[in-house]
Amino acid sequence: MRDREGGALTAGDVADAARLVGFGLQPKLLPARDAEYAELIRRHREDPGFARTADAVAAGLGLIVLEVSPRAGMAVAAAEDSVFAVRMGDYTRRAASDAGDRFLHGLAHLAAAALAFPRPEDLADDGYIGRITVNGVDAFVRQACRRLEERAGESGEITDPASDAPGLEAAWRVYSRRSATGATKDARRLAGSTTGIIAKAVTFLVDSGFLQRTGDEAGGTYRTTARYQLQVRDMAGSSAMAELLELGVVPVTDGTASLLPAASDDGTDLVADAGLPFHTPA
Repeated sequence: MRDREGGALTAGDVADAARLVGFGLQPKLLPARDAEYAELIRRHREDPGFARTADAVAAGLGLIVLEVSPRAGMAVAAAEDSVFAVRMGDYTRRAASDAGDRFLHGLAHLAAAALAFPRPEDLADDGYIGRITVNGVDAFVRQACRRLEERAGESGEITDPASDAPGLEAAWRVYSRRSATGATKDARRLAGSTTGIIAKAVTFLVDSGFLQRTGDEAGGTYRTTARYQLQVRDMAGSSAMAELLELGVVPVTDGTASLLPAASDDGTDLVADAGLPFHTPA
């Protein structure tokens, strides 16, 4: 392997490449906040030999390089067999002991991604920033549940689906039956409530460098990061993501988004002051 001047890369170059990968494994760190990180990003973009070395180091660790740029840093995703992989199953087992709760945690992550980036062009635009709230995600999922219930009724599928039914059809009844905040007199958010589950999900996304908390309104407000956009791009082709968006609950036209009210929406089960999220260009 040769550097851009045609010389052999040294052990120091390899160490620098590994150092860059190490920076990439710190999800909250951005090049703008670390001069050494920024210099290594510049070198990766300008020196093909160094870039190949850094990418090879990442590959050897079971990491997939999604992007290397000043905005995202060295954004990496762990392959399934990587020691750095954090599988959804591992996360949900830590977050909840009940199998039903683990199922709802997965739905919360899916809904947050769909609501943060509801259009293909949002994922394609590097300058786009999605904004979500905990209560807004809950309202979004509950509205999706209503749509799924209506669809099941129209098709005559009034009985509960099998526990192993694919897609969202098995999910809406589980979610809609769960309390939004819990049964306490002051409506405090309980861990097993739907907003409690969503709060755990977005906290995990914050810790992973995918979201940034911007306020406490509506159960907690968050904005997306470049790293999250790259991750959602990778999962955008999933059938569950497509099915959720195809429900048409989040109509988007000019860059803003809102929940589409159901035909007979009396507000039941919706969180008070849901603080529906808005999506605006950066």
